[in-house]
Amino acid sequence: MHTRLTTIVSRLAATAALCALPAIASAQQGGRQDLAVLKQSVEQLLQVQTAGLPGEVAVKIGAIDSHMTLAPCPAPQAFLMPGSRAWGKTTVGVRCAAPVWTVYIQAQVSVTADYIASAMPLAQGQTIEASQLVAVKGDLTTLPAGIATDIEQVVGRSVNVSLPSGTPLRLDTLRSKPVVLAGQVVRVVSNGNGFSVASEGRAIASASEGQPVQVRTAGGQQISGVARNGGLVEVAF
Repeated sequence: MHTRLTTIVSRLAATAALCALPAIASAQQGGRQDLAVLKQSVEQLLQVQTAGLPGEVAVKIGAIDSHMTLAPCPAPQAFLMPGSRAWGKTTVGVRCAAPVWTVYIQAQVSVTADYIASAMPLAQGQTIEASQLVAVKGDLTTLPAGIATDIEQVVGRSVNVSLPSGTPLRLDTLRSKPVVLAGQVVRVVSNGNGFSVASEGRAIASASEGQPVQVRTAGGQQISGVARNGGLVEVAF
């Protein structure tokens, strides 16, 4: 009888232990930071940072180590690393003030929009016309910085180097249309404290809007000014 009672008690104890396992696991889970919350905070930050970008923005958060154990944080804060931005492959930090911890999570930001490419070969110095351009849809984050996204940014400008057909056009490789041509008679306006004097001169070189240009006056003096639309050169004193 005693042996039978002992067996029953042992079985009941084993059953109780098995029933307690889910509760123990749940308690342990409650003592860890929910990694899904970290992922959500990173995604929200990147969505805010990319809100003003053109085209269609897609954010993909990298895998988070499921074995990582962090103390629960009531308000985890996502932030961008110094010098980084929400563009292409990036790293986002998530920190907690209390308890104190910081983790870093990889992410990928894609921006699908139209960009401007050459529809035919363009020769160095050639003035670009709208018929020589084509709009192409693609991920801007995979292209060099400063890609033109509007035809109006390109038309009337010239290329610094010859380009084959299909080349995405970078604004820093394009030269603006000159507003002052070498040898052109220009109107020189000299501005100073309380005075403005206008005269004529001849441009020594070509220049685009806002660029410095040398001008030779009627008296043979060489002065420097800033080229403006309409054959105007501004000289400040």
